[in-house]
Amino acid sequence: MSVKPLPAGATPELGQGDALLLVDVQADFCPGGALPIEAGDAVVPVLNAWIEAASRAGVPIIASRDHHPGAHPSFAEGGGPWPAHCVQDTPGAAFHHALRLPAGTIHVAKGTRLDRDQYSAFDETGLATALRARGVRRVWIGGLALDVCVRATVLEALREGFEVRLIRDGTRPVEAAAGARALAEMQAAGARIV
Repeated sequence: MSVKPLPAGATPELGQGDALLLVDVQADFCPGGALPIEAGDAVVPVLNAWIEAASRAGVPIIASRDHHPGAHPSFAEGGGPWPAHCVQDTPGAAFHHALRLPAGTIHVAKGTRLDRDQYSAFDETGLATALRARGVRRVWIGGLALDVCVRATVLEALREGFEVRLIRDGTRPVEAAAGARALAEMQAAGARIV
């Protein structure tokens, strides 16, 4: 798998037609949360640098989050695969406290349906329409988790016709082998890994 290197701590020049999409950088997915991803909080300083670059360039910044009702079909108690997490109006559903989202960030709530989960930030959220209305053609994506919601978001962004750049240092998997498979799948589908 080829990964286009950037100098340490560097972000590319973002410009017209770009958007930055941060997927589910929430307290419950970080150490101490209800569904912690190993080193999940390590994405925060990386993504903060991207937020600064996007702010300087004046491109849209989007932050998605799981926003589950209390009884959700993805939870183990209802037969789903996950422990209860990111329940609406709980501290675990909040964005990580150190994530520096600027005023004007577009917030996308997902996982709100009562009949199924929504892993992708594009799944019935209107995000694709909102991005097209802003002239977005290329989406830079990072967040949590690489092998679940980031994977689903990248693949759906590609299906929606956007160019996709995955910020490799700005994401972590639930499980390492699944993360490697997800990277290969996303690259095969047309995403560039940077």
